[in-house]
Amino acid sequence: MARAVVLLRGVNVGGRNMIRMPVLTELLEGLGCTDVVTYLQSGNAVVTSPLRPAGLEAAVREALVQTGLDVRVMVRTARDLDAVVAANPFPDAETKLLHVAFLSGDPVAVPEATPPEAVVAGPARSLYVHYANGVHGSKLALSDKKLGVAATARNWRTVLALQS
Repeated sequence: MARAVVLLRGVNVGGRNMIRMPVLTELLEGLGCTDVVTYLQSGNAVVTSPLRPAGLEAAVREALVQTGLDVRVMVRTARDLDAVVAANPFPDAETKLLHVAFLSGDPVAVPEATPPEAVVAGPARSLYVHYANGVHGSKLALSDKKLGVAATARNWRTVLALQS
């Protein structure tokens, strides 16, 4: 059994794709996960699971679909998340300006950023995105179409909270 981070894409945002964290906890426990800890109402959970990441990803997605919630699920091991934190190329960035995009696979292309913004490829199928002047108003778009894979982003504060 290993610790893993479960990331749900696009839940509890703007009144769409709503799932309460007790429901998510129950769903994860029903899949054999233990020590389930959710983070705020963000659709993130840290679990101990007997399943490998790909198996857990598929099982969570299927269980969510059965509840009527069709969202993308990405899973990273605790070791993966440790590697992402250790490799941070922007250690002095404000936590709200640094995001990590977790990808479903290797990107077809990494978008070019216009300085002072920056995008750097990271370990465990991730991209570091430094929005030097904030996310709002940024012209940088990490769309699935541009990347060629699905992505879900978390700010640095969330990444660190999920690591602990």
